[in-house]
Amino acid sequence: MGIISPKYDYCMKELFSNEVIRRHFISEVTGIPIEDIRTARLANTFLWRRYRKQKQGILDVLVEMNDDTKVNIELQVTVFKHWDKRNLFYLAKMYTDDLRMGEHYGRLKRCICISILDFDHTGNASYHTDYRLRDRNGKDFSDQFEIHIIELRKKLDNSELSNWIRLFNAESEEDLDMIRTKNPGITEAIREVRIMSLGKRMRLRHEAHLKEIRDRNARDEYVRDEGIEQGIEQGAEQKMISLVEGKLALGQSVDQIAEDLLETPDRIRELMARFRKDNP
Repeated sequence: MGIISPKYDYCMKELFSNEVIRRHFISEVTGIPIEDIRTARLANTFLWRRYRKQKQGILDVLVEMNDDTKVNIELQVTVFKHWDKRNLFYLAKMYTDDLRMGEHYGRLKRCICISILDFDHTGNASYHTDYRLRDRNGKDFSDQFEIHIIELRKKLDNSELSNWIRLFNAESEEDLDMIRTKNPGITEAIREVRIMSLGKRMRLRHEAHLKEIRDRNARDEYVRDEGIEQGIEQGAEQKMISLVEGKLALGQSVDQIAEDLLETPDRIRELMARFRKDNP
């Protein structure tokens, strides 16, 4: 029987609303002993802007641990240009978010980014790559920045981190049944996925998401074919409008759409106005 895939961001956010899942996942990825993560509180995912025109940072899941370490957990299923720079942008925003003018640098908190990618980014054979600030001999400069990349399409082994990846890749009850684990976080996550898959509200959202993908692909094909005659620029514009239309149908805000499409909120509003004009 099919399930709601944990690979979709709204399902992932529902999973990480459970603190047991958050604590065990962070421990498995970072190597921080589970007993040292006494709390893992969800925090506001909208990062502070100093200026009105400064780009707003919106995270998927932001966690603050008992030692004040901040952890951003992000799920990305599609490849897009400059992903590495986007990741660094969020890490830098997280790091400076709590420091106000005139405050001491000692207030800055350690920041960790965990990116779950459904595509090959690193080119490594390993499904887990971690980065820190080190010199060429491997000596740490600072532990304040840490990046972990989990790639879902890589070859797995028998580790618990591989079981987390199997969970994210699961598409059916049978896939969930094949995950053999004693990890309380994974066990709890499997239970949550099964509950969500039975819930009408989440099922409807999942089906709406799949419909949006199918409709978008159909619109993209139409735009691509028409763009041969009407020009690449016009086709790209129509494609962007179609994407905005689909995301609006899913209830996303202007800021969320702008963040997903790497555009400004004003640009998104312009596309919305153009769509309404063409479809009175």
